Amino acid sequence: MGQVHHGSATTTEAIRRAIQNSEESLRALSKRYSHTLLPLDDCLHALQPTIPHLTRSSLHRCLHRHGINRLPDLEGDKQPKKKFKAYPIGYFHIDIAEVQTAEGKLRLFMAIDRTSKFACAELCQEAGKTVAAKQLSALPSRLARRVAP
Repeated sequence: MGQVHHGSATTTEAIRRAIQNSEESLRALSKRYSHTLLPLDDCLHALQPTIPHLTRSSLHRCLHRHGINRLPDLEGDKQPKKKFKAYPIGYFHIDIAEVQTAEGKLRLFMAIDRTSKFACAELCQEAGKTVAAKQLSALPSRLARRVAP
């Protein structure tokens, strides 16, 4: 009969045995077996059976004292940040949200210009194509009033 694995399990019994019997560094083993480094709470729960008086703060202080309180940045761990596409003034991002007020449910129409960050918001009783079209057609006049001295 085969070994039963937990849905989140990342190692088998054989891999765990190989890790325990290995004399390689934890970093080398984690790289070889694609095993993530443990966060503080997982380390605490793993150590508490052998060190019953260990607390989360005392473990953190110990790791900090030895300079290993933060997980290292692994290569390829983070995606490079992407810049937003440049848009001309007048390109609006539109959102519609349902808002609960004392008067009942209302619809919040929000338009934000991607370049100037000009924002316009209005509460309406209903949300539909005609109401959305009316809000969009009113944007240029609202923008003109905002810019005019």
